[in-house]
Amino acid sequence: MKKIMILAVMMVASLTASAQWSVTPKVGINLANITDAEDASMKFGLVAGADLAYRISNPFAISVGAFYSMQGAKEKEDGVTVKLNADYINIPILANFYVAPGFALKAGIQPGLNVVHKAKAEYNGNSAETDIEHFNSIDLSIPLGISYEFSDFVIDARYNLGLTKIVDISGVNSKNSVFQFTVGYKIPL
Repeated sequence: MKKIMILAVMMVASLTASAQWSVTPKVGINLANITDAEDASMKFGLVAGADLAYRISNPFAISVGAFYSMQGAKEKEDGVTVKLNADYINIPILANFYVAPGFALKAGIQPGLNVVHKAKAEYNGNSAETDIEHFNSIDLSIPLGISYEFSDFVIDARYNLGLTKIVDISGVNSKNSVFQFTVGYKIPL
């Protein structure tokens, strides 16, 4: 029994010694749209937050983050521009697989909490803004991405594929579709 306990302690110690914790603050841009909207085009937005990563082994790490993400879409028809502003606090939970030094493939799940949902219409210099009714407060998406690390700087590109409807209206199946590009600085803990 003593030998088993010593072996277990040694295994945990070696896992802890080889594991590395880091936090990476990031800032970047979103190119967001919604599905199921025929004439909608991508909307530019900002994203900012941080990832906390745990490097389990040389090729594998897990990370969890918190990001403020400006999403939505825009549509222009008959001289009227309508912008859907849908901002979220997203929490990406990712598996990171390092296929080469500094180069990682990422996939996971991302719950999000909607904090802003407004529509703004502009016509001939005049504008009006209104809250959108029936907007779902919870969003769920699958983030897929790649990143490259060099000298503690991290460049990250992700696509967030929406799984849940953004509005609770019968016959409307609109979901988030977001390309995200960020730059960050990795701080070992």
